[in-house]
Amino acid sequence: MSLKYELTIYWSHDDDAYIAEIPELPGCSGRGDTYAKAIAQVQLARDEWIETAKKDGRKIPAPRTRPHFVA
Repeated sequence: MSLKYELTIYWSHDDDAYIAEIPELPGCSGRGDTYAKAIAQVQLARDEWIETAKKDGRKIPAPRTRPHFVA
């Protein structure tokens, strides 16, 4: 199953790194000195988050979808 979650990516002056987070998965984040590294780290964290949730019997949130607007 491939779950495609929305990412939030921002620069953290405190961490001196980019931070990538998946809002639907509490605590799921990654960091890196480039966007690509932060994304790679959060993808690993996502996979581990989902694997742990399955083992613990917790519900895995479905990815949010954005509404499509037609003009």
